Amino acid sequence: MLYAIIVGSELGFWLVLLAGLVARYPLRRPRLGAALLVAAPLVDLVTLCAAVLDLRSGADPSFAHTLAAIYIGVSVGFGHSMMRWADVRFAHRYAGGPPPAPKPEHGPARARHETDGMRRHAIAWVVGAVLLVLAGLLVGTSAAHDQFYGAARLWTIILVIDLGYGASVIARERRAALG
Repeated sequence: MLYAIIVGSELGFWLVLLAGLVARYPLRRPRLGAALLVAAPLVDLVTLCAAVLDLRSGADPSFAHTLAAIYIGVSVGFGHSMMRWADVRFAHRYAGGPPPAPKPEHGPARARHETDGMRRHAIAWVVGAVLLVLAGLLVGTSAAHDQFYGAARLWTIILVIDLGYGASVIARERRAALG
């Protein structure tokens, strides 16, 4: 059941985002579009509430609960940039806006791009890890400890690898910019 809610929330996020962009650009209703765009991240609250209620009702901790925490963390960390990505493309297609800028390949712009990605991943990790730890405390069993803290440890390792890779790209791009 929780998996269906997570998938439904993800679909809901994109549908509300799409509705906001359609209202904003092709329908030329900027206030309605803005209201829908503000509402898009609120769809994630459904996932959070469903996971908490499921755990509070005595459900065994599962990967679905872990996935819900990760989904919410990633949504907080990367949601705004995903919305901006879609907005730029809609503005270009329907409102004569400038074309989307390509991903920078070299130099200081690439370093800034990598730094931004690392920052977003760190934000996602903080939110997701806090939710995982809170879920472990909420349930308070050894199974919850293994499920949620294990996921937080694994995500920490992934974050460290990502930060290490990003730092190496940033250092290489800065060295190249200096000559």
